[in-house]
Amino acid sequence: MELAGKRIAVLAENMYQEMELWYPVYRFREAGATVTIVGTGSAKTYTSKVGYPVKVDADVADVRAADFEAVIIPGGYAPDYMRRSKEMVELVRQAAAQGKVVAAICHAGWMLCSADVIRGKRATSYFSIKDDMVHAGAEWVDQEVVRDGNIITSREPADLPAFCREIIATLVREPALAAR
Repeated sequence: MELAGKRIAVLAENMYQEMELWYPVYRFREAGATVTIVGTGSAKTYTSKVGYPVKVDADVADVRAADFEAVIIPGGYAPDYMRRSKEMVELVRQAAAQGKVVAAICHAGWMLCSADVIRGKRATSYFSIKDDMVHAGAEWVDQEVVRDGNIITSREPADLPAFCREIIATLVREPALAAR
């Protein structure tokens, strides 16, 4: 129960990638964290790329970055919808500014670009958004997981084990980082 007492937000919107949302949700709950699924407010239930539903626990308008030690952004096409929500982008921006762990996998790098939190950071993503990451100021590298300060990124579903291990290790090793 290495994450007992930790509060983690997992962001949701339509067209999310199933594994990139559910794998972290279950892994962090298994480790003892309180996981809150946060939606943009456009619905109470969102569907994945293949139609699998996720019911949100809270709308972004009802939470603050200070409520969590980490914010996790799954990929799929959902990040393109998420970044249309000013409140969702602001949650990510504030979490990063407060030193909270902000973790993005696959196409979720779009949210990091929109929140302007990867300028000058090493990061990775799905290869097709490499240009977006670079134009937002990231030093893009092709690795399964990259941590630069409080920002953690991964490329694709196959990287989920490394992605979750790095998030957990960061929250356990550096609780002051996430508590800021």
